[in-house]
Amino acid sequence: MQFQDQLGAIVELANEPQRIVSLVPSQTELLFDLGVDEKIVGVTKFCTDPPDRVADVTRIGGTKKFNFARIDTLAPDLILGNKEENYQDGIEQLKMRYRVWMSDIYDLDDALWMVEQVATMVGARERGQSLSRTVRERFMSLDEVVARRPEPRRAAYFIWRKPYMVVGGNNFIDHLMRRAGLYNVFRDLERYPQVTAAQVAGARPEVLLLSSEPYPFTQAHRDEFQSMGAGADVHLVDGTLFSWYGSRLLRIPAYLEAITKANSNVRSEGVV
Repeated sequence: MQFQDQLGAIVELANEPQRIVSLVPSQTELLFDLGVDEKIVGVTKFCTDPPDRVADVTRIGGTKKFNFARIDTLAPDLILGNKEENYQDGIEQLKMRYRVWMSDIYDLDDALWMVEQVATMVGARERGQSLSRTVRERFMSLDEVVARRPEPRRAAYFIWRKPYMVVGGNNFIDHLMRRAGLYNVFRDLERYPQVTAAQVAGARPEVLLLSSEPYPFTQAHRDEFQSMGAGADVHLVDGTLFSWYGSRLLRIPAYLEAITKANSNVRSEGVV
């Protein structure tokens, strides 16, 4: 069986994989939700969901620092990675010994194609298709809510502090911001640029989103960002619900709808 990954590489599988290593937290969660628990032999130290089922799986290092010796002991017949979350040198080393399927996600269509491909590879095709249909239906409902809003609000999404780093354009988080009825004021910048407080003020955001990951923003940071945004609404947001593109997609539309409704009113505190 041949499967093309999202970087265009062909992965050949002689049989349905029985020993899978996942190098990406959201794809690890997807595998469990596809019901192939017994096939998952290795995950990264950042793969924490679902907590009750992933706890006993062997850890193979981090997303950007693999323990190759430990992976060798697991003898995987399929490894799942991601272009952005993993590091190229490590992936190239793994490809010399193992079958590695890579995802590359920019929008919802990419994410659902990945879900269906992974599900097919691991023997859970029907479950993957059902998941994908449900996600599409829920995003269609979200689109109807957003369409009733007069216009997108200007927003900045922060992922780091000291230095300040925000989400630029052409990535999955930017896509979900748009689906939530938000205009990313830094979308003309690539990837995840560093910005100054003066740049933020000059971009005139109406909403500042402080993500729970990778930087763990808390309520203690609100005043700092409130002054920077010159009166912008400040929200703490669950980063996994803006960046995880596996089965967590089932929960994202309702979360984005809550953000959409929150930003239809004056609100400058609390966690959405």
